[in-house]
Amino acid sequence: MPYDHRKSLTPALALLGCALGCLALVGCGGAADDAAGVPGATSSSPAPRASAAPSDPSGSADATGTAGSTGSTGSGDDAPGRLPLAGRTVVVDPGHNPGNFRHSREINQKVDIGTARKECDTTGTSTNAGYTEAAFTLDVSHRLRDLLKGLGAKVVLTHDADRPFGPCIDERARTGNAARADAVVSVHADGSATGNRGFHVILPARVDSGGADTAKIVGPSRALGEDIATHFARATHTSPSNYIGSGTGLDVRDDLGGLNLSTVPKVFVECGNMRDPKDAALLTDAAWRQKAAQGLADGIRTYLKG
Repeated sequence: MPYDHRKSLTPALALLGCALGCLALVGCGGAADDAAGVPGATSSSPAPRASAAPSDPSGSADATGTAGSTGSTGSGDDAPGRLPLAGRTVVVDPGHNPGNFRHSREINQKVDIGTARKECDTTGTSTNAGYTEAAFTLDVSHRLRDLLKGLGAKVVLTHDADRPFGPCIDERARTGNAARADAVVSVHADGSATGNRGFHVILPARVDSGGADTAKIVGPSRALGEDIATHFARATHTSPSNYIGSGTGLDVRDDLGGLNLSTVPKVFVECGNMRDPKDAALLTDAAWRQKAAQGLADGIRTYLKG
């Protein structure tokens, strides 16, 4: 869940947060948005753009499958011997960091996101059984990295749990900008109420405030998001969110620093709701996480092949 979302931490995590120093975090969204979606919205998959052609709750990336395998066929115009995403750069942003729980003071420090000042990062959410969003996002990001590399892309991770906490949301945006990425995908999972199910893709709104100016990326980011929504549904056999996006699987927001400060096409993907038992059963299953990574890779490939 991207900073300020529609959920609260599990009771166990809340107690842990207090013990560690009053973690002032709620996950991927603001509490005021809890009822923003339309429960019972249609479960049909978003239409593609006209141009588009056993359980393992450990979070381990061992079962990544065959790198480079992909369910999409691409445009069919690749030169013989040339991988379809050769010469392209993709930044993969694993939401949150497993170490954030131990660094409440640091991640609560506020940074400038253009429209406001917000916390550096949050802990993220978890399933009721304690499988954390940070473990989920890192695992899916590893799988996605391997698939994209198999397609020839240069892949940059914003972090690999190789630092004590963070990076902060503004630094995550700068990583994509500095890499001059052709696409950036921030991997998350939501923490909404039981009964709220499905995935959604968060797109940048038109923002021009402070250091934020998204004018050049709003259109390309929407195209990226639409392709990901289409292929994610196809690969995972799951439906767009029934509580956000009115059945489209798309949600436009202007309060996320990772989007506001980006100068390259970027989206956030909430792969499911960790607090719903049915979604949680999927998110904690290694085979399903591979399908999730495949859907993301296929969407990115379709977008980059145009």
